[in-house]
Amino acid sequence: MTEAGVEDLRKELLFSALRGSDGDSSLAVAIFRELAISIVEGRLRPGHEVNSAELARRFSTSRTPVREALLLLERESLVIVPPRRRPYVSPVDMRQVREIYEIRGSLYGLVSELVVARATDEEIAGLRTWQKVLADDAERGDVHAYFWHNVGFRNAEASLSQNGELQRRLSSLGLQMHRFRHLSLSLPGRLLHSVADHERLVNAYADRDAPLASAVSRSLVLRGLRAIERSGQV
Repeated sequence: MTEAGVEDLRKELLFSALRGSDGDSSLAVAIFRELAISIVEGRLRPGHEVNSAELARRFSTSRTPVREALLLLERESLVIVPPRRRPYVSPVDMRQVREIYEIRGSLYGLVSELVVARATDEEIAGLRTWQKVLADDAERGDVHAYFWHNVGFRNAEASLSQNGELQRRLSSLGLQMHRFRHLSLSLPGRLLHSVADHERLVNAYADRDAPLASAVSRSLVLRGLRAIERSGQV
């Protein structure tokens, strides 16, 4: 496996979020995509008001696709659309962050056990390729590239579990999960800790050590939670 480009990973993630929304217009999808990426990457902060009229002008469209896009964003818990008030980016709730991270930690612990049991040596070598890309991103201090390549690494892991239901459970955590992940990785020192954890994880896979791989995977997830808790940004 070779690493995907950042733009390809963005498209893959948003395609997953848009499943079941085939009736929405291409303009609605374009507006959804722009806003979702800006929220996930932290350029639109909690409480930021979304100006529907401005979006309609920017995309040369009526208010209808904008409303469709906002409903998709609301479904993903990225915006709040109150009656008779301007929509705004949803706040980050620490309890929700903690609950999502606890679920992710358990699910990825299971992913790691299944990767050890089911992945071939060649497939595990593919994960090492991803890990090297992450190391390059961390060395450059490129948070955005690291985040998206981390999404690719985790998606590759989930695929190697050969458990479609498990992959659907992970996907169901939605874009809000990725918003929290990006926040965690943007905190000081997080990239170096994360890339070291990923190296330990890939080594555990190569050694076929399921208990260690599962423990490292859970620890990797929960370290992100602890970083957010200590940051005081939520």
